Amino acid sequence: MKTKFFLLFLFVTFFSISSFAQEKVEQTNTLTKQELENKQIAQKQKALEEKSMQDLAQITVLQSKIENLNEKLKDNILLKRYSNYIAYRKISTELDSLKKSLKNKGKSEEQYSQLNNKIRIKENELELISEYKGSPIGNLLNPPDVEKYEGITNPFGIINALSYIKKLENNKKDFISVEKSISDLLLLLEEKSFLYLELYNLEQKTEYKQLLNFLDKQKKDFTMVLEIVSTTEEVYTRKVEQVTLEIKSQISNQIEKIFTILIIIFLLFFITFLIKLGLKKYFSQNENYYMINKIINFIVVLIIVLIILFSYIDNVSYVVTILGFASAGIAIALKDWFMSIFGWMVIVTSGSIQVGDRIKVTRGGVEAVGDVLDISLFKLTIREDITYTSYTTNRRTGRIFFIPNNYVFSEMIANYTHSGLRTVWDGIDITITFDSNYKKAQHIAKEILKHYSKGYTDITRKQLSKMRSKYQLRATGVEPRVYTFVEPNGIVISSWYLTNSYAALVLRSTMSPEILKAFMEEDDIHIAYPTQQININDTNNAYGPSRRPVPKDLEEQIIKR
Repeated sequence: MKTKFFLLFLFVTFFSISSFAQEKVEQTNTLTKQELENKQIAQKQKALEEKSMQDLAQITVLQSKIENLNEKLKDNILLKRYSNYIAYRKISTELDSLKKSLKNKGKSEEQYSQLNNKIRIKENELELISEYKGSPIGNLLNPPDVEKYEGITNPFGIINALSYIKKLENNKKDFISVEKSISDLLLLLEEKSFLYLELYNLEQKTEYKQLLNFLDKQKKDFTMVLEIVSTTEEVYTRKVEQVTLEIKSQISNQIEKIFTILIIIFLLFFITFLIKLGLKKYFSQNENYYMINKIINFIVVLIIVLIILFSYIDNVSYVVTILGFASAGIAIALKDWFMSIFGWMVIVTSGSIQVGDRIKVTRGGVEAVGDVLDISLFKLTIREDITYTSYTTNRRTGRIFFIPNNYVFSEMIANYTHSGLRTVWDGIDITITFDSNYKKAQHIAKEILKHYSKGYTDITRKQLSKMRSKYQLRATGVEPRVYTFVEPNGIVISSWYLTNSYAALVLRSTMSPEILKAFMEEDDIHIAYPTQQININDTNNAYGPSRRPVPKDLEEQIIKR
C-alpha cells in the first residue's frame, strides 16, 4: 500500500517537474524568437539604410555620367537638326489643329482673322524648316548630286576634270563622315538610355520614364536614318567611282592627244632646223637669211596653230560663225593689233624695211634714228646710234625703241639704206664775210668734197644703176655739190656730198676742219660769225684813258649781227 502510494507520489512529482520544465522551455523559446525577430528587423533596417546609401551614391555616379554625356552631345549637329525635325512635326500638328478650328462655325470675324494670322505664321515657320519634313537630319540624308561631267576637249579641261574628281572625293568623304557621325551618336544615345534605365530602376520618377521614351524614339529614328544613309552611301560611292573612272579615261585620252601633238610639233621644229641649216649655206648676206628665217618661223607657227585648232575644235564652222559675230567688237578692241599685223605684212612683202636698215621715225615731235634689230609681228625694234639727229636734237643715244608696225600707215618713217642703198647726202655749211672771194671758196670746198667722198660717189652710182629696174629715177647726179646763199651774217657756202649712212658723222667731222683750214689759209676769204664793231676813243674812254692800244685786227672787223 505504501509502495503504491510512493510510486504515485513519484509519478505526480515527475509530471509536475516535467510540466514546469516544459513551461520554462516554452517561455525561453518565446523570448529567443522575439529577440530574433527584433534582431532581424534591426538588420533589415540597417540593410535598407546601407542600400539607400549605396543607391544614393550610385544615383550620383549615374547623374555624373549623364552630365558628361550631355556635355558631349551639347554641340552635336545631328541632335540640333533632330530638334528642328521635332519642331517641324510639332508646328505641323499645331497647324492642322488651327485649320480644323477654322472650319468650325460660330466664330466672330476677329477670331477668324486671328486664326488666319496664326496659320500664316505657322506656314512660314514650316517653310523655313521645310528640309526637315521627312528627315530627322534634313538635307544631310541626301548626298550631293553627281552630275555627268562633260567631255574634255582641251588640255585646260584636264585641270577642271582633276578639280571635279577631287570635289567628288571630298563629297564622298563628307557623306561617309555623316554615316560615322550617326553611328557614334547612336552609341552615345544607347549609353545614355542605359544610364537612365539604371537611374529609373533606382529612383522611379516620371521624368526618367519620359526621358527613356524620348531616347527610345530618338534611337529608332536615328537607326532608321543610319540604315538609309548606309544604303545610300553604297550607291553613291559606286556612282562616284563610275564617274571618276570615266573622267580619268577622258584625261588619259587627252594626254595621249597632247603627246601626239607634241611629237608632231617636235618633228616640225626638227625639219625646220634642217631646212634652216641647209638654206644658211646658200645665203651670203645675213639680212636675206634673217628675213627667210622669219618667214619660215611664221609658216611653222601658222601650221602649229592650225594643227591645234583642228585638233581641239570639232565644228570649225561654228567657230567661224562666232568669229563673224564677234569680228566687229574684236576689230574695235584690237584695232592697233590688227593694224600692226597688217603693217607687218606690208613691211615683209614690200621689203620697204629690212633688218639692219637704218631708219628715222618721227612721232609727236620725237625723232629716233637707229638700226633695225628685229621685225616682229607687232613691232619694229631699233637701236639708236650716234647720228646728226642725236647731236642736234636728242643729245642722247643708244636707246632701244619699239615702233609699232601700224606706224607705216600713219607716221613718217625714213629709210637711209633702202634697197641696197648705203649712202646718203650730207651737207656742211660755212659762212664767210661779204667781202670774201666766195667763188674761190666754192672751188676749194668742192675739191675737198671730191677728194674725201669719191669712194662713196662711185658706190652710189652703181647702186642707183641697179635701182633703175625697180624705180623711175631721173635726177641721179652723184657728184658733190656746192651752193652759195646770202644770209644776214654773210655768205653761206653749203657743201653737199655722199657719205656712208652708218658713219655720216665720221666723214663730216673729218671734212669740216679741212674746209675751215683751207678757207683760213686764204687772204681773201674770211670766216664770218656774229660780231660787233666797237669804236674806242683812246683818250676819252668812259672808263678812263686806255692803257694799251686797240689791236688793228679788231678795228677791221665790220661784220655785225
